[in-house]
Amino acid sequence: MSISLVVRDLSKSYDTRLVLDGIDLVVSPGQRVGLIGENGAGKSTLIRIVAGLERPDGGEVTTPPDLGHLAQDSGLDTSSTVGEVLTDALAPLHGAVRRMEELAVDLTAAGAAEEYDALLTWAQLHDAWDADRRAEVAARRLGLAAVERDRPVGELSGGQRTRLALAALLTRRPECLVLDEPTNHLDDDALDFLESQLVSLPGVVLVASHDRVFLDRVCTAVVDLDPAHLGTDGEGGRRFTGSYTTYLTHKRDSRRRWEEAFEAQRDELNALRVRTRTTNLDIAHNRPPRDNDKFIYGFKGQNVQTTIRRRIRDAEQRIAAIERELVPKPPAPLEFSGSFSADRAGSIRARSLQVPGRVALARLDVAAGEHLLVTGPNGCGKSTLLAVLAGRLATEGDLVVQASRVGLLEQDVAFPDPRRTSREVYDDAAPARPLSDLGLIHPRDVNRPVGDLSQGQQRRLALAVLIARRPDLLLLDEPTNHLSLALVDDLEDALGATPATVVIASHDRWLRRRWEGSHLAMP
Repeated sequence: MSISLVVRDLSKSYDTRLVLDGIDLVVSPGQRVGLIGENGAGKSTLIRIVAGLERPDGGEVTTPPDLGHLAQDSGLDTSSTVGEVLTDALAPLHGAVRRMEELAVDLTAAGAAEEYDALLTWAQLHDAWDADRRAEVAARRLGLAAVERDRPVGELSGGQRTRLALAALLTRRPECLVLDEPTNHLDDDALDFLESQLVSLPGVVLVASHDRVFLDRVCTAVVDLDPAHLGTDGEGGRRFTGSYTTYLTHKRDSRRRWEEAFEAQRDELNALRVRTRTTNLDIAHNRPPRDNDKFIYGFKGQNVQTTIRRRIRDAEQRIAAIERELVPKPPAPLEFSGSFSADRAGSIRARSLQVPGRVALARLDVAAGEHLLVTGPNGCGKSTLLAVLAGRLATEGDLVVQASRVGLLEQDVAFPDPRRTSREVYDDAAPARPLSDLGLIHPRDVNRPVGDLSQGQQRRLALAVLIARRPDLLLLDEPTNHLSLALVDDLEDALGATPATVVIASHDRWLRRRWEGSHLAMP
C-alpha cells in the first residue's frame, strides 16, 4: 500500500534566523506538489529535511520508505563512475525480479506466496521489467548517451551530474520523489522528458522550482512558503490546489484583499484613537451655557461626562480586540531595481572560433549595444562560448572583443572567503548604490556571511557585484536560475533597457518566448 508524505508543524532555525515555522504538508500518491517562494524562504531546507539530510528543530516528517532525492548539486558521489550510478539505480529492480523468479520455483514453501505477492506489487509499481530500456531512454533523452560509462562523476560538469542523477531516479521510479530545482541544467528535449515522466509516476512528487512552465505542466498543487496573511489559498493556508497559472491569478487577488484589509484596519484604528481623546467639547459642542440655564447645563454635564467615559471605554475595548488579531502590514515585495548602466557598449568579432571537443563557431558578430540570446542543447558549448568571450578560456581562431569592462555571470558561483558578509563582497566593487537598494538580496541578509546564504542567494549576490562593476559587455549564463518569477520580470526589463552589449545563454522557455533581440541557435 502506498504511503503519503506527511509534514506536521515543522520548524527549523539557523542560529537566530527562523527559516521554517509551523509547516504542515500532506502529499498523497499521485499528487505532485510544487514548492515556491523567495530565495531563502526555506524551500531547499524543507526538501533536505524531507530527504532525511537535516533534522528539524520541531515537528515530525513521515515519508514512504522508498524515497529518491535530487539536490541542487546532484548529491552524487564524485568517486563513482557514470556506469556505477546507473547500475545502483537498477539494482533493486533487478533484485526484485530475480527474487520473484526464485520464489516462483516453489510457492508452497512457508511464506513464499506472501513474499511473492508483495514483490509483485512492488515490481509492478516500479515497472521493474522495463527498467533496462527505461535507463537507456533516460540517458539518451537527458543528453548522456555519449558520456562514457567508466567516466568518473567528478569529471562531469554540474549540468551533466544533475542529468545523471535524474536519469538514475527516473529509472528507479521511487515511491516518493523529492527534487530541488530539477530543471536548471536541462534543454528542451530533456525538459519534455522529465515532465512526461513525473506526470506518469504513481507515487508522491515534491519539487522546489522557479520554472513557471514546469510548474504549470507538472504540478497538481502549489505550496507557497512566502509569508501571507491570507495564505496561499486565501484562507490562511499555504497550499493552492490547481494549475500554477490559476494560482498566480489567485495570489494577486489574495494580495489585493490583504492590502485592503490592512488599510481598512488602519483607518478604523485611527478613528478609534481619536475617540479615546474625546472631550466634553466634542459631546456638547452646539453652544456654551447661557446665564439663564447654567443650572440645567450643569445637571446635563454629568450625563455628558458619562457619555465621554463610555465612548472612551468602548473605543479602548475595540482597539484591544483589533490588536489581538492584528492584520499585519503586507511586506513590500522584493523587486529588482538595478540597472545595467555602462559608459559605452562593447562589441565582438570572431572567425573560425574553436575549442576542440567543446565548441566550434565559424562566425560571430555582435555589434555595440546588441542583445544576443544563445540557445542550444546541453553540451553544444554555450557556457564554453561565454568563457571564451570573457577571456577565461583559450581558443583557436580569430577573436576580437572590444570592451573596457567584461562581466561574466557563471552558472556555478563560488566566493573565496565564505566568512565575509554580502555587503563586504558587494562593496569591494565600488558600487554606486547600496546592496539593499537593488532588490536582489533581502535587507535582513546583507550582513550575513556569504557562506550562510543559499545557492540562489549567492548567485544573486554575484549578479549584484556584476551590476556594480558597470561592464559594457555583459555575458550571462542562465541568469534566471534561482530567481523568483517577479525578479525575472524585473531583470528582463533591466536587460532590455541597458545600453551595454548583452550575450545571454539560456534554456529558460519563458525568457525565450519573450525575447526580442538577436538569436544564435547552436547545434
